[in-house]
Parts: sequence; C-alpha cells; structure tokens
Amino acid sequence: MTYLLAYVEEAVAALWRHRLRSMLTMLGMIIGSASIIAVFGISKAATSGISATFASFGQWPIVIFPDPSQDDPNLTAIQFRDVAAVAGALADSAASVQPAWDRTLPVSFGPTRDYISVSPDGSYHTDALLMSEGRKISASDLAGAARVSVITADVARKFFGNNTALGNYLRISGGRYEVVGVYADIKGSFINSLAGSSSVILPYTTYHNDLVTGPLDYLLVYPSDPLTADAVGKAAITELQHFHGARAKYIAQNTADQLQAFETVLHVIGIGLSAIGSVALLVAGIGIMNIMLVSVTERTREIGIRKAIGANRANIATQFIMESIVLSLLGGVIGMGVGLAATLGAASLLSRQLGEILIPYLLIVCIALGFSIAVGMLFGIYPALRAAQLNPIEALRS
Repeated sequence: MTYLLAYVEEAVAALWRHRLRSMLTMLGMIIGSASIIAVFGISKAATSGISATFASFGQWPIVIFPDPSQDDPNLTAIQFRDVAAVAGALADSAASVQPAWDRTLPVSFGPTRDYISVSPDGSYHTDALLMSEGRKISASDLAGAARVSVITADVARKFFGNNTALGNYLRISGGRYEVVGVYADIKGSFINSLAGSSSVILPYTTYHNDLVTGPLDYLLVYPSDPLTADAVGKAAITELQHFHGARAKYIAQNTADQLQAFETVLHVIGIGLSAIGSVALLVAGIGIMNIMLVSVTERTREIGIRKAIGANRANIATQFIMESIVLSLLGGVIGMGVGLAATLGAASLLSRQLGEILIPYLLIVCIALGFSIAVGMLFGIYPALRAAQLNPIEALRS
C-alpha cells in the first residue's frame, strides 16, 4: 500500500508542475463524465418515478375484448351475464372478473354541470392510492347495487370546492348517487393527465342496472398468480367461445406485460443516450494519452536517470500509468459532481410531473469512478510501455 501511495504522490507532483496543461486535459474528462452521469441519472430517476406511480395502481388486469378484425364483431359482444360465467369457469385461478365500459356522461351538482368520465368498479382493490375522504367501493355496494359513487380530487373540487364531498349527491344521467369516497391527488401532473384525473366511479352492478344495458366494452380479469396471466387469459377466451361459438374471436391483452415493455424501452433509451455520451469519454481518453506521450518525451532524461539507479521497466510503467489514472480520476470526480448537480436539478423538475422519484446515488458514484479508472488505465498503457522500453543509455544522452 505504501508502495502505491508513493507512486500516487509522485503522480500528483508531476501533474502539479504542469497544472494548466493538466487542467485543460481534465476538461474533456469532466465533460464526458458529467454528460454520462447526468443522462444516466436523469433517465433512472424518470423511470423510477413512472414505475412507482404505475405500481401504486396495484395489480394490472388482463383485458379481453372481441377481435375487431372478424367478420361480425357484434355477434361476439361480451354480455354482462358472461362475467359470472367466466368467473365460475376460472374459479381460483382468477382473483376477480369485472365488466368494463368507457362512457362520458352528464354529471351535475346544483347549478354546476359537466360531462365527465364515469367508470364501473368492483370491490377487488390492490392499489395503494390514498383516499382524502371516505372509502372505496365495497362488496356490499356491489351486492345491493347501491347508488353510491367514489370521485377523484378534481371532481370534488369542481363540484364542491373546499367543502366536504361526503354525503352529497351527484346527478349522473338524471340519477342521484351519494358520494362515499374521494381519492387523493396522484403526485405528478403527467401521470394525472395520462390516467385521467377527472373520474366518477360506481359499483359495476349499479352501472349496469342504471346506465348501460348493452354489451360490455371489455372484460377485466385479475389472475390470482401474475405468472399464470397468459394461461388465465386463454381460459377466459375459451369460456367466452363456449357461449358465443367456436368461431368467435377475442383478444387478451396482459397490461402488466405492456407496462414491463414500456419500462424496458425507457431503460434501453437511457443506456443508448449514455452510450452516446461516452463518446466524450473516448475523446477525453485520447487527450490523456496524447498528453502522457508528450510527458514521456519531455522526461526522457529523467527516465534514463531512474533506470540508471536501478528502476526496472515495471517501475517506470507503473509511474506513468498512475499519472494517467490520477489525471483521469480527478477529471471524473469533478465531472461526477457536475453530473450529480444536473441530475438533482432535473429531478426537482421531473418530480412535479412524475411524482416522487429515486436517484441511484451509489450506482452513479460507482459508474463515475469505474469509468474514470478504466479510461486512465486504458489510455495510459501505451505511453507507459513506451517510457518503460526506452534504452537507458540513449535516454541519458537525450
């Protein structure tokens, strides 16, 4: 350890003698390291924010709907009675089977009136979404087709302002529905706009009895084990074909796989952008190799004296490689600081759009230090070998 520290001390002293040149050489390393850290850190932070928000919605279902490419999709329309049949056929392999419709309906409270997305829901909840008031749809609401509703925070502000929404009645297509719960705001305006921040939710039995008498838009199946999602989707289609005929075609989309694919795309984009930024590191490495070759030429006589008093090739090579590593490492550490500052600044802006995000500080530090040492060693090898192979007699005559 003392042996290596001595080389580090010599390397620092050599770089300090030409500090202006060393600082200009480090500039390329600073820019390259900062760009990689910033791009990698920001992409990781954004991905973590999106993933965490999506995870807060709980288990994602299998969506089943008629294949629109078949000759007559209307003949394969999923009926409300199919929900119980599919649930019975799937038995324990499905945690819940729910009907779904997408409708925008007139909603009013007193003089305030607007068209808002009204959605059905069951009592199966795996999400981590918080309630600012009241509760979610319960099993008793479903069993009794209760005229109750759960609304999002935007709807509560629209109709009730700063007053409590609980116990009040909204009119939806003429019917009166008591507000029993209000969802808290989801952190992140981007996710709010993506998920739809204004929504009124009713028990699906109430929804079917009061608002929609026709077929379902699609069927939602929540598998008991996410690993068996594909098999559960196929079993649900088989049961639907039992009622609607073997020629009926349906499509089962595993939304969890789609989200996983989306996160993978974000990850690949982050790696790709980081790879583009690594070109700056290549340029910085070439600059380090160039300046070390100049240093070898300037210190030829010094190398000859060292060899004359007993230094071997390994000693000379180690000295110059250590100088290259110290030069690269100093630039990398400064670049890491700049990159982290840029990541923190971007993270504060992203948190307003995506909600709470996580920055992998340890991973960023490891990448910065690892790349810095690797660049120093890789581009310092040739100058170090050239210095080590100098003939001591010719070096002394230089």
